[in-house]
Amino acid sequence: MAFTCSDILKIVLAVILPPLGVFLERGCGADLLINILLTCLGYIPGIIHALYIILKY
Repeated sequence: MAFTCSDILKIVLAVILPPLGVFLERGCGADLLINILLTCLGYIPGIIHALYIILKY
């Protein structure tokens, strides 16, 4: 699986601010709300979820 420049940028943004990476990948929806909740509960679960969403789609 080849990564494009935009995928790498989304991954970097997901590490810095997880909801932003999810928003850029999936838009405003259930995935974004789940990620915001996970990020509020703990920063690491938010990062893991964001990376999962970015690498899945």
